[in-house]
Amino acid sequence: MIDFHVLAKEYSTPLYVYDFNYMSRQFEALKEAFKGRKSILAYAVKANSNLSVVKHFAQMGSGADCVSIGEVRRALMCGIPAYRIIFSGVGKQDHEIREALESDILYINLESDAEMQRVEMIARELNITARISVRVNPNIDAKTHPYISTGLHSSKFGVDLNSAKRMYIRAKNSQYLEPVGIHFHIGSQLTELDPIREAAEIVADLVRSLSALKINLKFFDVGGGLGVRYKNETTIEPYEYAQAILSTLTALDMTIICEPGRFLTANAGYFLTKVLYEKQNGDKRFVMVDGAMNDLIRPSLYEAYHHVNTLDKEGEKTLADIVGPVCESGDFLAKDYALPMMQHNDLLVFESAGAYGFGMGSNYNTRGRSAEVALEDGKARLIRRRESFDDIIANEREFLEANE
Repeated sequence: MIDFHVLAKEYSTPLYVYDFNYMSRQFEALKEAFKGRKSILAYAVKANSNLSVVKHFAQMGSGADCVSIGEVRRALMCGIPAYRIIFSGVGKQDHEIREALESDILYINLESDAEMQRVEMIARELNITARISVRVNPNIDAKTHPYISTGLHSSKFGVDLNSAKRMYIRAKNSQYLEPVGIHFHIGSQLTELDPIREAAEIVADLVRSLSALKINLKFFDVGGGLGVRYKNETTIEPYEYAQAILSTLTALDMTIICEPGRFLTANAGYFLTKVLYEKQNGDKRFVMVDGAMNDLIRPSLYEAYHHVNTLDKEGEKTLADIVGPVCESGDFLAKDYALPMMQHNDLLVFESAGAYGFGMGSNYNTRGRSAEVALEDGKARLIRRRESFDDIIANEREFLEANE
C-alpha cells in the first residue's frame, strides 16, 4: 500500500506520484500480447514526458512515438535508439523536420500531401533519403470523447485512403523519399474492439493494394489508444487487442508498431492535493483545495472523471464541487462528488492521473507546477522538483532588468 500521508509530508502538495512497478507490468503485458510477431512498442511520450518515465521504458526496450522535436530529444536523451523513434504530429515545422532527418530516426509520419512536400524539399537540401510513413484516416468512429477521436474525416489528423495512395505513389517515385510504413490511430481511450479491428482491416487492404504497385511497406503502425478504467469502463485485454490486429494481416510480413501511452501510465499515477477549507453558497457546497486546473486540467478540458480517495475519512457524504485557487469558474477537479465533511489539511488523492496530467499543466496565475515523485520497489524518489517563483520568471527577469 502507498502511504500518501508520508509522501505529502515529505514532498508537499499539490504532488504527482507515479508507480513505476505498475508501468512495468503494463508494458510487459502488452509486449507479451504481441509475442511471436515482429513488433515494436513505441511509448507515446506525450502521455507522460518526465525524463525518468521515458528512461524507465527505454530500459525495458521501448521505442518512442513523438509529436514534437522536443519529445524526440527527450527520447534520445533517455537512451531510446534513433531506429526506434517515430516523429508524428500534424504541424511539424521545417526546423523540426530537418533535425529529425539529421537524427536518422526510424521514420517521419506524414499527415498531409503538403507536409510530404516540405519533407521532400528538406531531404533534397540535406541530400539524404527521408524514410516516411503516411497516417491514414480510415473514417472509423472510435466511440470515444470527441476531443480524442481522431479517425473520422472531420478530424484534422491523417488523410483519406485515396489521398494516401497518391502520396505513396509520389513517394515511391521520389529520389528523396522512401515509404517504409503505414500508420493509423483512430482515437484515445478506446474501449471497444470492433472499431480497432475494422480500421486495421481497411489499412491492411490498402497495404495489399500498394504491394501490387510494388510499394512494399515494412511497418504496420496501429497507433495507441487502448483505454483504461477511470470509473466503470469495460477495457480491452491486451491479448484480444493484439489478436484483433493480427487477424487482419494475413499474408503480410510486417513489423507491427504499437504506440501505448495512457495504457502504460494513467493508472500508475496519483495527484495529491490538500483541503484548504469548505465553503457553502446557499445549497451549493465547495471543497477548496491547493491543487487547481493548472495542475490537472483534464476535468475542466474533457469533463474527465478521476476517482477521489479520501483515505478512509469517515462521515456522511454529500455532493460537493472540488475546486482550486485559480481565478476561473472553470477551475474544478470534480463536480457533484460525494464527500464526507472535510477539514483543513485533509488529503485528497485523485487516481488515474499518470497520463495527460502534469504534461498539460501550466503556470497560469503564476502558480508553480507540482513536484513529481517515482515509487519503485517500495522506495520513493523525486524526479522533478516543485517550481519556484524564480523558475517561473526566469525567462522574463533579464528583460525587465535590461529596461530599468
